[in-house]
Amino acid sequence: MTASAWTRHALMILLALSLLLPNAAVAIDALPFKDRAEEQRFQNLARQLRCLVCQNESLADSSADLAKDLRQEVFEQMQQGKNDDEIKQYLTARYSDFVLYNPPLRSGTFVLWFGPLIVFLAGLVAVVLIVRRRASAQQRVPAETSSEDGW
Repeated sequence: MTASAWTRHALMILLALSLLLPNAAVAIDALPFKDRAEEQRFQNLARQLRCLVCQNESLADSSADLAKDLRQEVFEQMQQGKNDDEIKQYLTARYSDFVLYNPPLRSGTFVLWFGPLIVFLAGLVAVVLIVRRRASAQQRVPAETSSEDGW
């Protein structure tokens, strides 16, 4: 490989990596925390809340606009002196238990907790039934012992 080709490949790799960096830094908000303890409390609470846009990212990790707004809301409520449970109650009243990364087990959250397991078990039953039907169908078909070539 020539030096110019190597340089071109290196630049393409650096360009691709640089496209990833802004996404990693976007979720960081510059909020005026009183001290390190308040910042840690905020980060812990943001990790317990789900981004409603991304759905499988925490509020702390998401760069969606709604996540930014929710982080600001959480910060403002912390500044008002509300504790973590009060903030979670406010958000669940507004957005349902889905906003919690670990929603409580209730009749309304049954699907969130057991839905994936039910879908997995239904798929497993379907696979077992299909395999059994194919196996029994192959057993019913008589094996042909002769062929036209005489082999």
